[in-house]
Amino acid sequence: MDAGADAVADVAADAPPASGPTLAGCPMFPADNPWNRDVSADPVDAQSTSYIAAMAPAKAVHPDWGASPYGIPWVTVPATQPKVPVSFTYDDESDPGPYPIPPDAPIEGGAGATGDRHVLVLQRDTCKLYELFAAVKSGSGWQAGSGAVFDLRSNALRPEGWTSADAAGLPVLPGLVRFDEVKAGKIAHAVRFTMVNTQRAYIHPATHWASTKTDPALPPMGLRVRLRASFDASTFSAPGKVVVAAMKTYGMLLADNGSDWFVTGDTHAGWDGEVSAGTTYMDALLADLRKVKGSDFEVVKTGTIYK
Repeated sequence: MDAGADAVADVAADAPPASGPTLAGCPMFPADNPWNRDVSADPVDAQSTSYIAAMAPAKAVHPDWGASPYGIPWVTVPATQPKVPVSFTYDDESDPGPYPIPPDAPIEGGAGATGDRHVLVLQRDTCKLYELFAAVKSGSGWQAGSGAVFDLRSNALRPEGWTSADAAGLPVLPGLVRFDEVKAGKIAHAVRFTMVNTQRAYIHPATHWASTKTDPALPPMGLRVRLRASFDASTFSAPGKVVVAAMKTYGMLLADNGSDWFVTGDTHAGWDGEVSAGTTYMDALLADLRKVKGSDFEVVKTGTIYK
């Protein structure tokens, strides 16, 4: 097993846009996948103003990553990794096991965590992504609330109405802000974020909602927001400029209910252990992103709302 959060050598973070981002020798979905599409010139949604008004516009963006318990860890495994049984609470919307999850796979928040307890496993060679929500080691296998398997060479969505390891039915790993990308100087994909209040609806590539609220002003799962092109980040640190550029170019996809404007990243030791221009990456990003407010975003017109 390779500890993905520390395996920068396995990562091709600066793959040319024509081929889309790659990780551990695998595509993070095809180049034309919604996660990887440049939306900087896409039209603004007609309801953008009312959506943003309902999305805590005065709150700042928060980088939800760094050393555990912050962020979400991930690992890579070889094609020969043994598959083990997995049982699910929501088995009717989960992809059945077995999954190639190592017995010591890292769990979001740590082994004793009481939160979402995501487990993300990227299988090299097959380029399959295995993700669990509320994962607990159980005998020789695992028990989880839900689980999903994604073929990273395909644009196929989950069945309509199905969850995944994320509330929106989306994959988690492709939307993380990863340290290797920021250090390399480019994030070539949309990033994952959360909001407290969401609508009982979704927009593709999401396939699932997690709300009972029907107020049309609330954001559906899968809503894509984009940082306004006019936002001035000229005084930001180098890491801050990388994150802001991704928010302007690819935007952010609403993936789960959670704290307002929390953007999710990985648990790489470099966030707190490496320095850029005299300060740690994490401290630089905390200082920069608190200057980015919800009101600095606009909603991109992205498609049909499913209710």
